[in-house]
Amino acid sequence: MGIGVFLAMAMLVGTVGLRRRRAVADRRRAEACAHLLDALEAVIGELRVGAHPSAAADVAARESRGAAARAFAVSAARGKLGGSAADGLRDPHTVIGAELARIADAWRIAEHHGLALAEILTAARADLMGRIRFRARATAALAGARATATVLSTLPLLGLALGQLMGADPLRVLFASAAGSLLLPLGVGLACVGLLWSDAITRKVLV
Repeated sequence: MGIGVFLAMAMLVGTVGLRRRRAVADRRRAEACAHLLDALEAVIGELRVGAHPSAAADVAARESRGAAARAFAVSAARGKLGGSAADGLRDPHTVIGAELARIADAWRIAEHHGLALAEILTAARADLMGRIRFRARATAALAGARATATVLSTLPLLGLALGQLMGADPLRVLFASAAGSLLLPLGVGLACVGLLWSDAITRKVLV
C-alpha cells in the first residue's frame, strides 16, 4: 500500500466528491428556480392589482423561499429607501445569480423607459420557465450518455476481474510491485479524467 495506492484513492475520492457536489448544486439550482418562479408570480399578481413595485417585491419575499426570497427582500428595501429595486435583485454569489440578473435587467428596462413592469416581468417569467423546461428535457435526454460514460469508466474493473480469474494476478502487480505504483494511479487518473471530461461535454448543453 504505497504512494501509488494513495494517489489512486485520492483521485477516485476527489472525482466522486466533485460529481456529488455538482449534483447537489444542480438540485439546489432547480429548487431555487422554482422559488423564483413563485416569487415572480406573486410580484406580477400584486402589480396587476395596482400595488407599488416595492410593496409587490415585499409580498414576493414573504411568499417565496431561499435565494429568491432574499433577493426580493433586498429589492423591496432598496425601493422603499428611494433606490433602484432592480439593483437589489442582483446577487452574483447565489446559485441563481444569472437568473436574478436577467430579472433585474428586465426590471431596470421597465424603470428607465416607463414600460408596464407587470408585462415585462411576465415575459421574463415565461423566459425563465422556458429555460427550466429546456434544461429538464436536456437532462433527461443526456441521462443515457452519462450512464454510458459511467459504465465505460468501470470497464477496467471488469478487466481486472477477468485477469484475476485467468490467473494473471493483476492485483498483485498493481498493489505489490514497483510498476503497479505507477500504473495504478495512471489508470485511475485516466478513468477519472475521462469521466469528468464526459461530464463537461454534457454540461455544456445545459448552460
